[in-house]
Amino acid sequence: MFRLSNLTDYAVVVMSAMARQEGAVQTVSQIAERTGVPAPTVAKLMKALVPAGLMVSHRGAAGGYALARAPEAISVADIIAALDGPIAITHCVDGAESTCGVERLCPMRGNWEKVNRAVRDALESVTLSDMMAPCPEFLGQPRAKAVG
Repeated sequence: MFRLSNLTDYAVVVMSAMARQEGAVQTVSQIAERTGVPAPTVAKLMKALVPAGLMVSHRGAAGGYALARAPEAISVADIIAALDGPIAITHCVDGAESTCGVERLCPMRGNWEKVNRAVRDALESVTLSDMMAPCPEFLGQPRAKAVG
């Protein structure tokens, strides 16, 4: 099963909450209180999101964390890569951290790369701003039908 880590899920929750107060510097405890994500987990997230360029840290008495970019400029793919590494659905696609022993002989490599690229493109097209928008199904509203 292709599944994101809990940390990545928490990162989207935390970053969405921070985006609702865009530009505000927030402490780990403030973020934890607002989101329900435990403070040690929030601190762990910040240690990964700051070096990835998704968050900035501010030192001092009024210190804390803020988004490094506007929510529209942060993709879900950016968040996944910061926490889980490159998006790679199999061992033989570009960006995978490990290698397959039969990679050179495998006729599926190029085809898996097409699938991986489609997944990566889809995740790059969804922004943090999109994730903050209410989901009609979750709110009990019917989904809008596609026109076309």
